[in-house]
Amino acid sequence: MKEKTEDIYVKVKKYIEENKMISMGDIIVMGVSGGADSVCLLVMLWELQKEMDFKLLAVHIHHGVREDADQDADYTRQLCGKLEIPFFLKKVDMQGYAKENGLSQEEAGRRLRYQAFEETAVQAADGCSYKIAVAHNNNDRAETLLFNLFRGSGLKGLGSIRPVREHIIRPLLCLDRAEIETYLAKRNIGFCIDSTNNEDTYARNRIRHHIIPFAEEQICRNVMSHLGDTADILAETETFVQKQTESAYKRCVISTAQKELALDLNFFRAEDSYLQKALLLRGMEQLTPYRKDITREHIEALLKLTGKDGCKEISLPYGLKAYKEYDKLIIRGELDIPECPPISIPIPGEVTVPELGVMTFKYLDGEELFCKKGQIIPEKTYTKWFDCDKITRNLLLRTRQAGDYLTINTAMQKKSIKEYMVNEKIPKTQRERIYLLADGAHILWIPGYRISQYYKVDESTRRILQVQLRGGE
Repeated sequence: MKEKTEDIYVKVKKYIEENKMISMGDIIVMGVSGGADSVCLLVMLWELQKEMDFKLLAVHIHHGVREDADQDADYTRQLCGKLEIPFFLKKVDMQGYAKENGLSQEEAGRRLRYQAFEETAVQAADGCSYKIAVAHNNNDRAETLLFNLFRGSGLKGLGSIRPVREHIIRPLLCLDRAEIETYLAKRNIGFCIDSTNNEDTYARNRIRHHIIPFAEEQICRNVMSHLGDTADILAETETFVQKQTESAYKRCVISTAQKELALDLNFFRAEDSYLQKALLLRGMEQLTPYRKDITREHIEALLKLTGKDGCKEISLPYGLKAYKEYDKLIIRGELDIPECPPISIPIPGEVTVPELGVMTFKYLDGEELFCKKGQIIPEKTYTKWFDCDKITRNLLLRTRQAGDYLTINTAMQKKSIKEYMVNEKIPKTQRERIYLLADGAHILWIPGYRISQYYKVDESTRRILQVQLRGGE
């Protein structure tokens, strides 16, 4: 049986090498609960240190829940002392954290553990690279696959626990629980037993105690091994899909910001339907702190939004909103949008207009500018001339209001500013920030677009208001 325990160690060592988990000189921070899995990994890494030069540290998390938690901490401390491995004890308030953040105790404990591992690793590494080792085994992987399958999951969830995720490594994923207990028994190494593992409080425990044993007895033997193989296949498939998604992402995304993402729908619609959903999920992940609240329903709603006409919007988790603006899909978080207060016009004089520039105003004599009858009035984008005698109120530069309009032809037909902006396909998110030159509700000029026909200069104009946007023509 000695050969068998050595074979188990060799199996783990080979798995570490195949997945490039540890390199010479690495700092490895390992979570040690005192249970069989973590004790097995601790001893194996301690053994591996004799063959490979890396630094090993142990972190034990005291959740402050179980009565026997102090005994687990004492055992882990003593074991690390015997192996001469630096030991760190971290106490956390799992129940309080769960209540404060609206989480299950299981999820709260997981987050707090990884936070503590990260803090210890950063402090120990002192600017150098580090790895965090955790003791998940193949049973955990199989249980996670089933758990995600029952809840409804995509490829990422069905790929279950990965051997390497960023700087987190899991050297025992190649072992099942029986192999771990065999290894410890033959080496006469004790471990702690978490009493909550025997309870059916958590969904994972119910899968472990009831579903998997039933499958082993009634469906097929070696269920754990088969599920592990399936997780490998699905994880590999998901890696391939990720690469395809990234390529499509580069084709379709036209702008990104801290709280915003914009997709070109012309390119987006050319993608396969599966990649379209993957792209939308990729975009949501970029803008949200956690993926778990993004459901299939949200992705389907986004997909449906891309097919609607005109400008539409929907609300999403984490305060996000998605807008369809003609040929763009914009997903945006809550932005700190500055106010756009009205600006009084000094004539002559100049004002600074947010997002436009400096606008100057002055009066001209009609004959001074257009001295010949029938002379064509020049058309310039950033310089405009208006008939002063038709202006009835003090001019303002302001954003749009209900009832605003302009005249669009010589027959003096009116069109609301809202209708004009829709026809010009001005994005909805920009319409509230565009400054308009206003004579009451009658708009003289939408800078960058058009002026009202009513205020145009003609041969009878005696006094002209010239408005010029500096930096234009």
